[in-house]
Amino acid sequence: MNSTFKKTALLAATLFAGSQLMAQSTDTTTYTKDYVQPFSDGSAFRNWSIGLNGGMLSPWTPFRGKQDFVTPNEQWGYGGYIKYQILPALGFQADFLKGHLQGTTPQQPSNLVRYRTDIKYAVDLSANITLANINWRHNQGLIQPYLTVGGGSIAYAPKLSTNDGRRVQYNSDGRNINQFYIPVGAGLKIGLSRGINLDLGYQVNFMDGDNIDGYTYGGRNDQFSYAHAGLEFALGKSSKPQLANHNPVSSMRTEYLSKTNALSNELAQQRMMNEQLRNDLNTTNANLARLTTDTDGDGVFDLNDKCPNTPTGVKVDGSGCPLPTPVTKVYVTEEDKRVVREAIQNLEFDFGKATIKERSLSSLDRVADILTSKNFSLKLAGHTDNVGSAEGNLKLSKERAESVKQYLVSKGANPSRIEATGYGKTQPIASNATEAGRQKNRRVEFTLY
Repeated sequence: MNSTFKKTALLAATLFAGSQLMAQSTDTTTYTKDYVQPFSDGSAFRNWSIGLNGGMLSPWTPFRGKQDFVTPNEQWGYGGYIKYQILPALGFQADFLKGHLQGTTPQQPSNLVRYRTDIKYAVDLSANITLANINWRHNQGLIQPYLTVGGGSIAYAPKLSTNDGRRVQYNSDGRNINQFYIPVGAGLKIGLSRGINLDLGYQVNFMDGDNIDGYTYGGRNDQFSYAHAGLEFALGKSSKPQLANHNPVSSMRTEYLSKTNALSNELAQQRMMNEQLRNDLNTTNANLARLTTDTDGDGVFDLNDKCPNTPTGVKVDGSGCPLPTPVTKVYVTEEDKRVVREAIQNLEFDFGKATIKERSLSSLDRVADILTSKNFSLKLAGHTDNVGSAEGNLKLSKERAESVKQYLVSKGANPSRIEATGYGKTQPIASNATEAGRQKNRRVEFTLY
């Protein structure tokens, strides 16, 4: 009895765990794979299925415990069924069961020691109620707990064993006993694939009589249980989902979301079209305005003005571009070069910074005078020694060249004629192995043209 109780407890724990898995399983189906439009008829599903199972038959049940014989002996049994699903939560199935029941030690003193009943067949028609496959997120349930209840006919032949080893048939003529019974069960099905389910269940069969063990005691009808495991196979086209696993609530949700998304997309497209029409209208108005607009006031409409924003008073040609002005060529003299060389020699920065030292500013002032008076162009090239990282040296050399440019601009030089570039440590003019060489490499070169 203890072993049977343990098996029953294990089955109950399995059922509980299955219901938890059902609640926690994620929806792995797709819209095109398992979606069925709400209120579709049965032709959209696979309604028929067959199942095969095997397990343990026992005279012990949770409702009666010990029966006419105190010690139950579990025996193997097997069965099958064919089921038709009417609704996602309701189906009807025809069941078949065959096997043996056995027990020892009768309740009251007797010369009997054992019975063994051969169940020739047990057939019944039962309702299968699927639980927990209605939720908001799953088109197809991964795990479906269920309950069954029905009624049927069972044929069996009990044989009794006495103390002296004799075997006695309950019916001396050897005929089978036929009785009505009510099967009540619970279990869960686990979806292994779109058409195959693992079926784990436990069933208690209530007899309409007290002689399935060939022994009458206590005036109560007999019971026996069947704990089983098996496989269920869906019949029909594999492209269709099983109705028993189908979730109509999720299908309605999917339908609602799809239509809502379609409406949202339609509204978004309409807004885009309206925005495009508005942009086209603004573009048309702008093009019309350009026909008579002369923004820079040079006498040429913007539509034909190839040089917009011409300064006021500048003479232009028919395309609105300034007329060429005589160019006075200016040459770089030796004195100009001397001033630049002196500025290079006197140029000093704070250590590791781009700040020009005060004593270097007078030489830079003379370079600024040349740039403003003669409209020269100047290229500034910053360089460093090899101390520090390449990235840091490149940044410092660029900042020092820019610092010189900003100072010259502040003194009136044309910024468009000054180019500042940093080269870091890539172009040394002396060896970086000595301090004197590194000092020469830390420089900003001036190229006047």
